[in-house]
Amino acid sequence: MLLHPVVLTLCLLAAEPAKSDPPKTDAAKREGTVDWQGQVIKATGSGAPDMRSLSPAQARLGAEKAAQLDAFRNLIAQAKGIHISSDKTVGEAMAKDEVKGRVEGVVKGFKVVKKRYYSDQGVEMDVEVPLSGIAQAVLEPSSAQGETVAAKATEGRYTGLLVDARGLGAQPVLAPRLLDASGKVLYTVEMMGPEARKDAVPARYFKSLEQATHAPVLGGTPLLVRAQKAQGSDLVLADAEARALEQLSSRALAEGRVVIVP
Repeated sequence: MLLHPVVLTLCLLAAEPAKSDPPKTDAAKREGTVDWQGQVIKATGSGAPDMRSLSPAQARLGAEKAAQLDAFRNLIAQAKGIHISSDKTVGEAMAKDEVKGRVEGVVKGFKVVKKRYYSDQGVEMDVEVPLSGIAQAVLEPSSAQGETVAAKATEGRYTGLLVDARGLGAQPVLAPRLLDASGKVLYTVEMMGPEARKDAVPARYFKSLEQATHAPVLGGTPLLVRAQKAQGSDLVLADAEARALEQLSSRALAEGRVVIVP
């Protein structure tokens, strides 16, 4: 049986990839990661060409569509595993159809960061979605948000808040809270202004204190406090550390200029 010339070309290309082709991303990396420092979910989508295509251009277009679908699936899988608090994940929140629809809508708007084309007409694309979009999709807006921000608006010498929580077993979550020893809430997502919540989640998580100290989001003069203990996803500050928050700039908490080192 004679093959169509284009199909024959695609078969040959698939059998003999060009030596200049970069190595394809392995399965573990394609599944993606959650970058709490950069506040994005990252994943890679991979698509193979449709061998029934009538031209190489059509084959590559089909591969791109397949890569987009694969990227979407991988991003959703990553999003579902994100913790909103210590006892609730995004996946659990998506049990509600309304929340599921919002999350999927955010993920469908993913940004393509890089594409890789292969000689077999296959395509890979690196994509990302902002954590702020996922947070807005799963966190219920508070009616008291404006009042909370106004009550906490004070001027101070520090431009951001750096919380040292090393050794306490804290984990990154979309809705962290800072409490004082009596249980009073010092910081929560409701204290962020609505515009800030569009672009950021309440806290960035860094792996090292040294790196976190120089985070641009904290501004030039961050306030460093040490968390006393962790209660689930809440971090508790001792009385002296809690009082130190009064020295924060009025915009520090309202704009989510908070970094946690777990």
